[in-house]
Amino acid sequence: MAFITVNNNESIESALRRFKRKVISEEIIKDLKKHAHFIPPGQKAKLKSANARKRNRRRFRQQRPMNNSAGSSSRPMGSGQGR
Repeated sequence: MAFITVNNNESIESALRRFKRKVISEEIIKDLKKHAHFIPPGQKAKLKSANARKRNRRRFRQQRPMNNSAGSSSRPMGSGQGR
């Protein structure tokens, strides 16, 4: 549970801003959405596997351009540029 104490000369807006930051950092909303409905164990495993594949694809996509930066690209330099 996220608790904050409001100082004497602090405005409500700044206290609310601090509270929202604390809720986000403690991932309360994320946890609430996760427990909003029941997911069967088999479906949960499929979802976990799909998320892992998605994460790995993103990692591979980010690493790929860094490996080709040495100039060993098979594409000509002029293709796709200047659109």
